[in-house]
Parts: sequence; structure tokens; C-alpha cells
Amino acid sequence: MGQVTLHYEPTARQRAFHASKAFEVLYGGAAGGGKSYACVWDALLRCLRHPGTEAFLFRRTYQELEKNLVAIAQRVVPPQLGTYSASHYAFRLVNGSTMRFCHCNNEDADKLRYQGAEIHWLYIDELTHFRRDTYEYLRTRVRADRRLGIRPLVRCTANPGGPGHAWVRERFVDPAPPGTIIREPVASAILGRTQVRTRQFIQATVRDNPYIDDDYVFELESKPRALRDALLLGRWDAFEGQAFPEWTDDPAHYADGRYTHVIAPFDPPAHWPRWISFDYGYSRPFSCGVWAVGERGEVYRYKEVYGCDGAPNEGVRLAPGDIARRIERALEPERRAGIAVFGVADPSIWDGSRGASVYDQMREAVPALFLSPGNNARLPGKAQLHERLRFDADGRPMLQVCTTCRDFIRTVPALAYDPAAVEDIDTRAEDHAYDETRYFLMSRPLPPRTPPQRRTKRFDPLG
Repeated sequence: MGQVTLHYEPTARQRAFHASKAFEVLYGGAAGGGKSYACVWDALLRCLRHPGTEAFLFRRTYQELEKNLVAIAQRVVPPQLGTYSASHYAFRLVNGSTMRFCHCNNEDADKLRYQGAEIHWLYIDELTHFRRDTYEYLRTRVRADRRLGIRPLVRCTANPGGPGHAWVRERFVDPAPPGTIIREPVASAILGRTQVRTRQFIQATVRDNPYIDDDYVFELESKPRALRDALLLGRWDAFEGQAFPEWTDDPAHYADGRYTHVIAPFDPPAHWPRWISFDYGYSRPFSCGVWAVGERGEVYRYKEVYGCDGAPNEGVRLAPGDIARRIERALEPERRAGIAVFGVADPSIWDGSRGASVYDQMREAVPALFLSPGNNARLPGKAQLHERLRFDADGRPMLQVCTTCRDFIRTVPALAYDPAAVEDIDTRAEDHAYDETRYFLMSRPLPPRTPPQRRTKRFDPLG
């Protein structure tokens, strides 16, 4: 075989993706950034550089895989360097390396097909289409025999949106500015030492790809606001299918509280009524919001108790009595000040058909904890949250959340619509703070208000 020339001119962002030293990298943030193209080239170059290694390239469905990653590979891999086997979904390269093309259409079943795999280079295109547990499982297959002399790694791409939006954003986007290498110590009880794992988010937008034609940019600019901001600008706080697109988190107005739903922490006046709202969870998180009701009937979530073990949508598996004691500790300042606190909760905790109800167990541990069954009407409850998120003419909404309520801020804006019930929330998401908020809002519903004159802003794609 003679000399073979590879024709690839990566953009600046693609070069950063290829050159990253982090163990995990997420590349993307907007449409048109050349993500899938970079994924295939990265896999090809690593496989050529390291003979006898295997790259696994994933998309969620086989149809997406065939139309995207496989099609790109068939265009860019020279026939002198490898041949594609359609029956095995794999490019076998002349140096003994292999590029395998994989999917997880049924995530629970399909991920187990890779139980015995030794993945040297793991690539997942459109990571937000995958659940976190699928991603974590595939990462356990990333390993290599020491004799190969390589350091296995994970490379992913994504646009904002999709069922995995919240966990991908939390893992890669929120911890640090784009380009920063995040260092996370990982301890091993078996080896008796600690290792530092690294990950990095490399942001790219359509403006970073000089090969995109102007018509594509015009097409993206013509889309509805949330879709446009996600695909064109790579904004992770706006995405297609977002259930509450009116949600606004503006740090510049935390102090004055205008045109923002997130505000600085404060101590509500003692005469304001106080409420708690509660959604029970064991293997999934429980959530308890503490609310104050202002002079106009506006409500403020000024603290919360959330039962999460640090991984999104994973509960702390506490008994009802232990949960009640945590809530009691959170309400100790109100008790000392003599402030009465009313409560509303998921009506299912009163179910005693299989023994003592959850509520009975909570009351046994904390007799002073009084809760009433909430109204669980889903669509009216959702309508109440929309109504309270609306700004009036002075930029004041009827619901605001203190910055200390991190789990509400993390989960509620990330909720998306259920594709099977298009008016309702996708209940597969981390919706526990949202559910208990519904119970509270339905206990004091607002009538519809006349919409104020909306502030109009000229869209500027250069930001």
C-alpha cells in the first residue's frame, strides 16, 4: 500500500476537541458546529495511530446511526485504509483497529449487549438523547489491556434539549466555563488510593464552522425562540420542548427582583403566612419546599429540603420518619419564632391499604408535622405555575425562588413535555420539586390575569 493522504481541515473548535487531554469531553452546544464529523474523524485518527484498538461510536437509534455516523465514515475513510462490513456495522482498518457503530434504541436491553465489551475509545453522538444510567454503564466498559499502552477515553457531542438535557448540563456545562478542565478525585477502597478524573465542555456554535452556508443560518434564525436559541446560540437554558420557557434566571436582578424568577436569599417578614409542600420519594428524591406568601398573594420559595444523593433523580432511601425529622430541622427557625407553618402534600402518602401510611409514619416521628392532601390535578396545577411565572407590567412575577433552592432551580426549568401527552410534563424526568409546587399552588389558585404589554427585544445572533 502506497502513501495515503487524509483530507481533513478541522475548525479551531474541532482541533480543541481532538487535542483535549481530559478523560471525558462534551463537544457542541449548537447545531452546525461539525460535531458528528469531528466524532468520526477523532475515532478514525485514534484507531490509525494506535493499531489493534477499538472505537465504539453510538447514536440512540439505528436509523440515526446509519444516516449520520456510518454515512460520514463511508465518505471519509479511504478504501485503502479500511472496509465497511454492513452485517457487523464496523469499519475494519488495515492496522487491525476497528470502528464499531452501535445504538441503544431500547436503553434497558441494548446497553447490556456491551456487557463484555472492552471499549478503548467511546464516542456518543447526541448525548442528550441518552439516559444517565446508560451513559454510566457504557463508561464502565471503557478499559484497555496495559500491553496496548493507551489511555482509554470518552468523547461525546450534544445540542441542548432532549430527555437527557438536565443531567448533561449538570455534568458538563454548569460546573465551569467552557474550555475549563474539571478535576474530580475518585477514591478506590480496593486499591487504597485516589485518582483524578477529568472532564471538559468545548462549546461550538454555527459561527465556529466556516463550512456552513448562509442559508442554514437563516433557517435557524427563523425558528421559534427556544429552538432558535438552543440550536443557533447553544443556550442550555432554552431548548425545544421546554415546559416552562418563560422561566428567567437573571443574576443582574437578583437584588431588585425584576424580570427574574430567581432572587437573592432573604428573611420573610414574620407576619407573612408560611407553607410547606411535600412530594414523597424513596428510590427517587423526596422534595419539600418552604414558602412565604407576600402582601399581593405572591409566593416565595425561600428554602427547601431535597432528598438526592448527588446523582440526578437518585433518592437517599430514607424512611418516612427520617424525612420528617429532616423537615423538622429545616423549620426550627420558624418554630422558635412562633410562626405557624401550614402544609400540603402528595395525596398518595395517606394510602394505608398496605399498612401504616407514609403520613402516619411521618407523624409518629414528628407529631407536630401537619399536612393536608394536595390537589393532584396535573394540568390545572401546571396552568397555575404558568400563571404565576408571568411578569406584570413592572416585571414582577407571582412566584420567585431564592438562589439557595438549588434543586428547584436545577430541575424545574429543565422539564420537558411528554411526547405521548403533549400538554403534560414528561414524568420520566426529575419532576419532584415541580410536583410539590403544584400541590402548593393548587391550594391557593390564582384567577387568569390580563397579559401585560410584552417587552420586545430585537434578536441579535451575535449576542
